[in-house]
Amino acid sequence: MRVYELAKELDIPSKELTAKIQAMGIEVKNHMSTLDDKAVASVKSALSEKAAPKAQPEKKSTPAPKPTVAKKPAAAPESPAKTPPQPAPEAQPQKAAPEQQAATQKPAPETAAAPEPAESQEPSEENVIHIRGGMQVREVAEAIGVKPNLLITELMKMNILASINERLDAPVIKTLIENHGFTAEQDKRAGLHPPAPVRKDLDEDTEPEDADEDLQPRPPVVTFLGHVDHGKTSLLDCIRKSQVAAGESGGITQHIGAYSVDVSGRPITFLDTPGHAAFTAMRARGANVTDIAVIIVAADDGIMPQTREAIQHAKAAGVAIMVAMNKMDLPQANEDRIKQQLQAEGLAPEDWGGDTICCPVSATTGNGINHLLEMILLQADILELKANPRRRASGFVIEARLEPGRGPTANLLVKRGTLKVGDVILCGEHSGRVRALINDKSETVKSAGPSMPVKCLGLSGVPEAGAEFNVYRNEKLARVHAREATQRNKQDQLTAPRKASLEALFDQIKSAEKQELKAIIKADTQGSVEAISHSLAEINSEKINLNILLGGTGNITTNDVMLASASDAVILGFHVAKESGVDSLAKREGVQVKLHQVIYELIDEVREAMTGMLAPATSEKITGHAEIRQVFTVGKRTRVAGCMMIDGFATNRSRIRVKRKQETIYEGKVSTLRHFQDEVPRVREAQECGIQLDNFGDFQEGDILEAYEIESVTQTL
Repeated sequence: MRVYELAKELDIPSKELTAKIQAMGIEVKNHMSTLDDKAVASVKSALSEKAAPKAQPEKKSTPAPKPTVAKKPAAAPESPAKTPPQPAPEAQPQKAAPEQQAATQKPAPETAAAPEPAESQEPSEENVIHIRGGMQVREVAEAIGVKPNLLITELMKMNILASINERLDAPVIKTLIENHGFTAEQDKRAGLHPPAPVRKDLDEDTEPEDADEDLQPRPPVVTFLGHVDHGKTSLLDCIRKSQVAAGESGGITQHIGAYSVDVSGRPITFLDTPGHAAFTAMRARGANVTDIAVIIVAADDGIMPQTREAIQHAKAAGVAIMVAMNKMDLPQANEDRIKQQLQAEGLAPEDWGGDTICCPVSATTGNGINHLLEMILLQADILELKANPRRRASGFVIEARLEPGRGPTANLLVKRGTLKVGDVILCGEHSGRVRALINDKSETVKSAGPSMPVKCLGLSGVPEAGAEFNVYRNEKLARVHAREATQRNKQDQLTAPRKASLEALFDQIKSAEKQELKAIIKADTQGSVEAISHSLAEINSEKINLNILLGGTGNITTNDVMLASASDAVILGFHVAKESGVDSLAKREGVQVKLHQVIYELIDEVREAMTGMLAPATSEKITGHAEIRQVFTVGKRTRVAGCMMIDGFATNRSRIRVKRKQETIYEGKVSTLRHFQDEVPRVREAQECGIQLDNFGDFQEGDILEAYEIESVTQTL
């Protein structure tokens, strides 16, 4: 019998029972260890003996103190010498009582006098200016009551060039405010003006912490992580009895999907994350919202670079880690090699004395799937996952997109509470009322409890994947929070002021010399836009810049084409289509529109486009040298150099550099190359030749003619 089975029978947590068994001297490593019948019997008897004597001393201890307490006061009057000192200590607390009362009465007048300085501090509130992020010079001048040109003069003294509408960063604003006798306070929520009265209601919109009696067990959230083509989606398909991988471009999962599966009457929520390197951020986000991370390793390939990356994400998220060794049906599968690699990564297998559960499975044949699900449920029991379903819902956005006919939709994962139709929801900058909820089986539901994935309709826009969502009491509070989030993001995106320095000027000149490729990205989901932008930002180049003007969801529209035409940009589409009129407008405006279905093809094409924008680099290659032995005059003005090739060769297309005493006096092209009386395309070493140059005839005997060619080399990023 295993330890966790005995723990269920005795109704004791597995961790507590493991500790007790180890204290008894029985060798047990973890909850999966096996106990023989003798050990089970000894454990049961030991626990029953410990439970029995606990009640006996409790009964004996209650009458025991009663006679001792009765004897002590009876023995006290027998010694009259000890009676005088006894009233003394009794009198001390009585005297101390009025002193304590006086001490407690002293703070009373102090608290009564406290409002007076509070009233005196009210005028000083006028000298406090709340700042957050960047402020314009005009706004700072209005706040401190001076003319903007005075602040501009002060900024010039601080070596900062700024106009009246220039935005300043927080340290500069604080220095200006303090120079004029005001106090600057950094306010994270408020701007220049004091908080609106509605914000008091926002602060009151918090719910109390969950009580222990309100917590109920919730389904575990499991994430499949691993390398490309190691069978993550295929393994999930085997569990869901569906075919998701068949519909993915190139057989690669390019979105995060959430699915709920019923296993022996207990639901499990699975997150399928992409395995391509471009979706690193999405895979990291999947590990952050999960409870159990299952690392999928192909038995024929072993641990690959993205497998190590997934292990690092899971460790950083602090979640329980399991390993599923897929493709065990292949003849080249090597289970021991995978376990050895796992031990090198710090994940010691359970049967090798570690704590990591390793399950050999096959998504093709279905072998080991039931054992994997049992281990997932066992791991969930050990984690004791609980949540309160009777509160307002909160959780994370798994994926978001703009769907035709439905508008902005978001795939949500509820972490606690219950999300219902009609609730007011806030996701970052977007708010709204839930119009409909659709589960992973495309069924319309009225509510979704903890750990349940659901698609939500009714938001005002497409939120970012991975953003946190919360349910509010009314739409007014949600709109205020959404408006504040929008203002915060705008202020955070503002640039810092320009510094009047030579270094900044050199940086501007250097950046102006670099070419720039401007792009507009349109994808079907916000997560794809984020992943593509992240991958394109990793294309490092010192010669060309990549500027993403716009990244949004939905089909390519005529507005996108006009923006690309005005900014000389290209449009990159990923899993989207073009609206009517886009092709004709793009042809008329000369805008290039590229549609892609696989992300690495899009990235490779952008890299090739950036490389094609670079002009080829030229290099000089010296092919040979010739010495002038005699100069001939042909006609009235034409002079020909009679030469001997010292080394290399020269052609009738070579460029010639005339050197006299190590000094170059002329560079030009070959006009005529002759060997005796015949024109030839090439002369080699130790051959005599006659060379005539374009627009040059001042030859002298002993001059050296250096032949060279100009080669063009394609530049790299």
